[in-house]
Amino acid sequence: MTGPSSLPPVAGLLLAAGAGRRFGGPKALVQLDGEPLVLRALRTLTAAGCAPVRVVVGASAEQVRALLPDPAQAVEAEDWATGMGASLRAGLASLERTERTERTEGTGQPAAALVHLVDLPWVGADVIARVTAHASAEAVARAAYDGVPGHPVLLGRRWWGEIAGAARGDRGARDWLATRADLTLVECGDLGSGRDVDRPADLAGPA
Repeated sequence: MTGPSSLPPVAGLLLAAGAGRRFGGPKALVQLDGEPLVLRALRTLTAAGCAPVRVVVGASAEQVRALLPDPAQAVEAEDWATGMGASLRAGLASLERTERTERTEGTGQPAAALVHLVDLPWVGADVIARVTAHASAEAVARAAYDGVPGHPVLLGRRWWGEIAGAARGDRGARDWLATRADLTLVECGDLGSGRDVDRPADLAGPA
């Protein structure tokens, strides 16, 4: 069996910039079991071994940044209000800069980015670890729940520029992923729910 230490390094990219209009406020700041959703998601990515982890902020950026154990993890998407595509572009650009620095310093470069959303509190570290087990520079994979594609999404380093160029509006990488015959669906329905938190009532948990 392949141990975690032999897997390629995977960066974590947490998209937490939205205003949460249907919820009534930025979901990054929403508390569940006494913990803001942004810290819950950050803790999950870290527990799954993702490094480095970047948190894309937008709405209430300073409040979200102040919650992070390391404010330097925050990446501000200045055009966040145009949709998830802006957050994805900002996050991937930040990882590209990190990769160039690590190459110069001779340290390890992430083979792929694991894109996670802040409003998925029931996606645990075991789900993320199962998806990141497919990591490579050419990886294109995403979690599925009972056969339905969901998040997180694993994007190999080779594709970052191409994905950033295609990311527009609220669709993020959806249109780019739809063109990929090499997309691997990683079934995770046995590990948890991929349901998001859209409205306050959803905090009660999956049915």
